[in-house]
Amino acid sequence: MKIQRAVALRTSKLLIEKNMTQYALAKKMLTPQTTITHIMHEEYKSIKFETMVKIADAFDMDILEFLNDEVFKRENLDIY
Repeated sequence: MKIQRAVALRTSKLLIEKNMTQYALAKKMLTPQTTITHIMHEEYKSIKFETMVKIADAFDMDILEFLNDEVFKRENLDIY
């Protein structure tokens, strides 16, 4: 899968776990809700590392904790 899909899946999972809405996530990230919608619908060609850090921060975790999920395992990602 593409990294955009992995980020969307991980974010969706965390939203459910934390009982948080996309709107609340956007507010914590200080970003427009449309940005979160675009991420969740995989509408961006790529995703910046900075954006992933902001998502992790909004969930009160560091980036390593955010990336520590099955969706980010090498065998699950289309890197090349």
